[in-house]
Amino acid sequence: MANAKGQGVEGDLLVVLRHGPHGTSWLREGLDAALVAAAFGRRVTLLFMGEGVTALVPGQKSGPLGQKGTSPTIEMLEMYDIDTLLVEADALARFGLQAEELMLSATAVEATELSVLATTHSLVLTF
Repeated sequence: MANAKGQGVEGDLLVVLRHGPHGTSWLREGLDAALVAAAFGRRVTLLFMGEGVTALVPGQKSGPLGQKGTSPTIEMLEMYDIDTLLVEADALARFGLQAEELMLSATAVEATELSVLATTHSLVLTF
């Protein structure tokens, strides 16, 4: 499996983000974990699954009850050298999204490829 740059999708840490940008703190916590790991030199891959793909929709604002949006954190990923972003293809279709519409470049991953990701990373965290 290769990412958008044609490189193998392997790394130290795979962070699976399954929650949308509002309603819980899971997405924010997963992004924070990824940033900390990258700051300490880990190679990080982010996989947005289920509602998590909605975190990459551009133009998001604060959530209900004043919850801060996650867009500023997502925009910082490149600064931390987190450039391998994957999105679940089925989730994109479920939400009527195309990978090209997302705020950052991400590679769509088919369901058959998802199980391989866990074996190509030394550590997997799910949020």
